[in-house]
Amino acid sequence: MIQISEIAARKIRSLMAKQGIADGGLRVGVKGGGCSGLSYTFAWEKEARLGDQVFEGPEGAKIFVDKKSLLFLDGTLLDYDTALLGKGFVFNNPNAKATCGCGSSFGA
Repeated sequence: MIQISEIAARKIRSLMAKQGIADGGLRVGVKGGGCSGLSYTFAWEKEARLGDQVFEGPEGAKIFVDKKSLLFLDGTLLDYDTALLGKGFVFNNPNAKATCGCGSSFGA
């Protein structure tokens, strides 16, 4: 399971509205690469793909996750950092054994 914080949910909904996507969600995933071995990926989708797990948070915000990525993301809290220097989505991932300084990659 992946949880979505209230702040992240509001940001997902506002960014979707700016892009004219009413009923979609944010695809989050994991791919090889980055300074720690694995990188987080993001994409806006109008609907889930066959085999995706769909997680819904506050305000109806949805994220879509493929089964392979869920192995690395299970138990994660998707949050949004509003700090001036670090704005962006943040993964509080209990499966990450090591993370890079920028938080966009991790090792499992």
